[in-house]
Amino acid sequence: MRRLLKFLHTMGAVGLMGAMACLIVLLSLTPPPDALAGYALMRGAMGAVATWIFLPSLALTLVAGLLAVALHPGFREAGWAWVKLATGVLVFEGGFVGIQGPMQEEARRSAAALRGEIDPATLTGALAAERNTLWVILAVAILNVVLGIWRPRILRLPRSDLSRPDGIPGKTGSA
Repeated sequence: MRRLLKFLHTMGAVGLMGAMACLIVLLSLTPPPDALAGYALMRGAMGAVATWIFLPSLALTLVAGLLAVALHPGFREAGWAWVKLATGVLVFEGGFVGIQGPMQEEARRSAAALRGEIDPATLTGALAAERNTLWVILAVAILNVVLGIWRPRILRLPRSDLSRPDGIPGKTGSA
């Protein structure tokens, strides 16, 4: 089970970081909203990458990581695993708030503008902000990979000896 979870977590991380790199490239090649046909095409591609690669990879990484921590006692005692969990939550929240939602919404709005349903002037064209968000989240994801490989002794949580009647680790006998 441990190897399966490690494999799934790694494959999710590969897909997640690959999707972010792809989105950064697409953002750098996206024309301004004035060139509506090209803008809508690129936004549609970004929406598809966010929906079909980024989101499933994010979910796989998060679920496999949480299950690994839950099933492996060594991870629950390792400070690096808790730091990785905290930064993983940042990637998860940033992924939804800063990537998934805005990219799907702008893809939908640009397609509607191309069909003439909404005014193209209402398109955000917030390419720089989205690119900056992606770089920050990608940097945090890279930090998570470094923590998973390096496994520094950031904090070692004490083991609790729940099998003892008094529950106090290191104490022998009962008082």
